[in-house]
Formats: sequence, C-alpha cells, structure tokens
Amino acid sequence: MLAVLLVLVAMLAAFLAIFAARGGAFSARRVAAAPARASVPLIPGADALTRQFERVVRAVEPSVVQIETPQGLGSGVVLDAKGHIVTNAHVIGSATRFTVTLFNGSRVPGKLVASFPPEDLGVIEISAKKLRPIAWGNSTKVQVGEIVMAIGNPLGLRASVTQGIVSAVGRLGQEGNGIVLPDTLQTSAPINPGNSGGALVDLRGQLVGIPTLGAVNPEAGTPASGIGFAISSNRALFIAKQLVANGRVSNTGRAFLGVRVGQAAEAPGVVIAAVIAGSPAASAGLRAGEAIVSVGGRPTPDPQTLAAVLATKKPGQTVAVRTVDANGGRRTVRVKLGQLPAGQ
Repeated sequence: MLAVLLVLVAMLAAFLAIFAARGGAFSARRVAAAPARASVPLIPGADALTRQFERVVRAVEPSVVQIETPQGLGSGVVLDAKGHIVTNAHVIGSATRFTVTLFNGSRVPGKLVASFPPEDLGVIEISAKKLRPIAWGNSTKVQVGEIVMAIGNPLGLRASVTQGIVSAVGRLGQEGNGIVLPDTLQTSAPINPGNSGGALVDLRGQLVGIPTLGAVNPEAGTPASGIGFAISSNRALFIAKQLVANGRVSNTGRAFLGVRVGQAAEAPGVVIAAVIAGSPAASAGLRAGEAIVSVGGRPTPDPQTLAAVLATKKPGQTVAVRTVDANGGRRTVRVKLGQLPAGQ
C-alpha cells in the first residue's frame, strides 16, 4: 500500500512539473509576442524634431575640435579646409603651440596664427586632410526663442552637446577683466568650462555663435544656470578673416575715445589718468584729472561701465561727454569718436 502511495505522489509531482513547464513556456511566448507600447504617445512633429537634432549633431561634430594648451582645454571650429581653426583668445592664452584633437580622435600639432583679446577671438592653424569647415550662419537673422545647440568639449568630454534657446541678441558680454564683447547672443544652452571657442548652431546646422562665457551670480560667486553668452557668428567671422589674411586686426569697427581712466576716489564717474595724444578725446579738449560722469547721456560710474557704453557706439559718431573737475566745475564736451586701434 505504501509503495502504491509513493508511486501516486511521484506521478502527481511529475504532472505538476510538466504543467508548470508548459504554463511557463506559454507565458513566455505570450510576453515575447506582446506588442511594445509607448507610455506617452508622440505628438505630431516631436519625432521629427528629435531626428533633426540627430542630423544637426552628426553634421556639426566633425567641424568641432578640442584644443589643448599648457593652461588647459578648450574648443574650436574649423574655418576652412586649409586648417584654420577659430577659437577664443582666452583659450589660446599665451600659448603659441597646441595639440588639437579632431573628431575622429587623431591628435595633430597646431600653431598660433594670431589672437585679438579685445574681442576674445583668435585663430590657430593645423595640417590635416579632409577637414570639414563649419557652415557659417547669419547671426543678424537669429530670433529670440530660437532653439540652438552648443557643441564642444566641456570638462574634456569631447563632442558634448547641450541644447537651449536664444534668450536675447545684441547683448554686451562683460568678461570681468575689462573686456567688453559688443555683440553676443544670450542662450540657455549650458556653457561649461571647455565649451569656450566651440559651436553654437541653429537647427539648420549653421554656426550662429562662438560660446564664450557663462554668467556668474555676483552674490554667490557661482555659475548662473541657464545664462551663457556666445560671440555672434558675424562678429567672429569679421575678426577671424582679418587674422587669417593679415595676422592682425586692422579694422575693429569699434568706437574709441582715447583716455586711460581709473575709479574716481571722491568725485562721481571715472577719473581721466591720461589723454592719448592725437585721440578724439585730445582733439575735443578733455583733460587729465577730470572725471567723466556720462557719455551720450548714459552714466559712467566705473571703468567697466564706460567700456560698455563705448561698445554700443560706432566710429564717427559724435557723443556728449559730461565731466567734473577737482573743484566741482562741470562741463559738456562733444567728441567725435574714432576707431579703436587694434592694440587698445
């Protein structure tokens, strides 16, 4: 009897095992055959926008390089098939020799062509085959709200991509070292260390700016998220072409007053430490020791503001310069602005 019972138990266990195996296989077949379902259906156009992002990145990345100097890493864009690379002057620094990493990973030596710190732009040159020059766009056609992508090498991560919108055009970019950039695009596309000198492109894959700096919160001294600045492509090309052709900038297109100033200790405005001989200021009769309190009706409480005001003016434009002397005497002088010399 016991033997019969054991046989029945063994048969039942075998049956259950076979049933479970068939059920498991059946369940597996059902799961494998189940159609994939999106958790959120794509609205019309969303998939097309994603595909466009992918096409832009594939088209632009080969035109963006990594630049290595003794001071650090930065980015650059291929200007032409001859091997000229446009980047920021602050990426170049004092270096004259560079190591440039192309999109395919090859590393080639580079040499300095010329640098123009007042515009934070420079050009280096490499020797390489099958370079792909970047497509230059017309930055005057860029619209606020337009989607843009920043492509560069932030933190040494080659060919990294961020995306945002154009927040403003024609901004004055102040780098905090006395350099004022007269025509920048403000963008929410994150610009991190190493992005400098790279590409800010539109959805046609055209370069509209050279990412240059991220804003800093003056209260905390930390990066201000979502606020970055890029030198407009038109301005960058205007300077770069001169550097390639002549090794220097002969036409800055920027206004020049012709004074050296410092912060006034007691009087408002900026005190004139020296008037440059032959300059518009000298011709107008401005004198050392006077303090400039406004230019063209805009107050100039410090040297940075004076530089920013002049960056909005054009050579040949006549402006009213209000001054106050050490005795409190005030006067207004009309000055016909000249062109900023390349060395200023």
